[in-house]
Amino acid sequence: MNEKMIKVTQVRSVIGGTKKQKDTIKALGLGRPNHKVEIKDNACTRGQIRVVQHLVKVEEL
Repeated sequence: MNEKMIKVTQVRSVIGGTKKQKDTIKALGLGRPNHKVEIKDNACTRGQIRVVQHLVKVEEL
């Protein structure tokens, strides 16, 4: 099966963010500005991205 993938780039720091936002950034595999990861595009990851949408940039691959 060919899963859709998305590239998530952290564009802002989590300093001053809530614990939930910091935990979500870590769960996505990010941790510092300009760090990029490619992850599967599904409902779970879209929900995580929504929590930190002001901190990340999302590109579909």
